[in-house]
Amino acid sequence: MKVLVIGAGNMGLTYAEGMAESPLLSKHKLKIYDTDPKKIESLSKDARFIVYDDLNDCLPKADIVFIAVKPYHSDGLFEEMKPMLNTNQVFVSLMAGVTIDTIKQKLDANKVIRTMPNLPAQVGKGVTSYTESKAVSRVELLMIRNLLDTTGTSIHVNTEKFIDASTGISGSGPAYVFYFMQSMLEAAQEMGFSDYDSKVLVSSTFEGAIELFNQNNISPKSWIDKVASKGGTTQAAIDSMEDNNVKQLIQDAAYAAFDRAVELGKDK
Repeated sequence: MKVLVIGAGNMGLTYAEGMAESPLLSKHKLKIYDTDPKKIESLSKDARFIVYDDLNDCLPKADIVFIAVKPYHSDGLFEEMKPMLNTNQVFVSLMAGVTIDTIKQKLDANKVIRTMPNLPAQVGKGVTSYTESKAVSRVELLMIRNLLDTTGTSIHVNTEKFIDASTGISGSGPAYVFYFMQSMLEAAQEMGFSDYDSKVLVSSTFEGAIELFNQNNISPKSWIDKVASKGGTTQAAIDSMEDNNVKQLIQDAAYAAFDRAVELGKDK
């Protein structure tokens, strides 16, 4: 299997690094294309990749093509790609807000998979939701899933509505967590803890809570009830969040990201 990644930005390179070790590639090294001379020079020193700066040299022979450019660069890229394609190729989009129909139309291609990756893929803890056009076979879909899983885990969804919805949850979600962490860091620092101790307190708390959640079949609400004693310190914090409608504000934020993902798809 010959796999090409177009775009060596944060997300493209993350998936490239994960897939480079996959046995699915067999004896074929992963191909990666970019136009940035500095990136090309840097990646050329990595023995896991074959690096290209000309699509003609890599695109026509690729079996699976991951497209990992910024959405606003897609039109020009699609125009350049279109004359080089063949009907057997599978195209996997890592771009936010670009629909399957748009990709099919712009590339005149039938086999398209749209994904929504997220930032923790950089440390092998990502979650990628994905869905496909009708022309993608079950075997091809399984191969793509195995490739996506090299950066964490993947979730197949039935329609693109759930790609947009997962944008609001997992795609943008790490930023919500970082926002909450930043707020706790600042509170710890204002209480007098050093920057280092504040980081340890916050990061270890998040890590421990997530591990408890993953290792037990208990809902977050039940964990809150376990920790928050009536009249205690934790209950005081939860009461403050409830009084300030924090839960609804977080849900509103997730829907704002969801709605914007839908808007981006319509714009394209």
